[in-house]
Amino acid sequence: MTSTDPATVLLCYCSCPDAASAQAIAEALVGERLAACVNRLPAVHSTYRWQGVVTCDSEELLLIKTTAARFDALKIRLLELHPYELPELVAVPVQRGHEAYLDWVRQGGG
Repeated sequence: MTSTDPATVLLCYCSCPDAASAQAIAEALVGERLAACVNRLPAVHSTYRWQGVVTCDSEELLLIKTTAARFDALKIRLLELHPYELPELVAVPVQRGHEAYLDWVRQGGG
């Protein structure tokens, strides 16, 4: 499978400013079947340049498992829900993994 194949599993990264927004986004994406699973990693420390200033923040990182077929709808929904002006959303195609798990993701979860 290639990253343009609709069945390609994607691992998407998205940082959130706090646990409440991360949980709301995770629940919406899974509840609406745009993602099979979302892991929340608290206490991520991000350093970045924003509007000309180097900034350091504590954030929560979402690891979102979805497919290429669902990515565009997931992106639209995430941008609607996310409190940041410019949310991080990076998708990486999964090259290998436990095939039964990857099939579960392709089916949209349980």
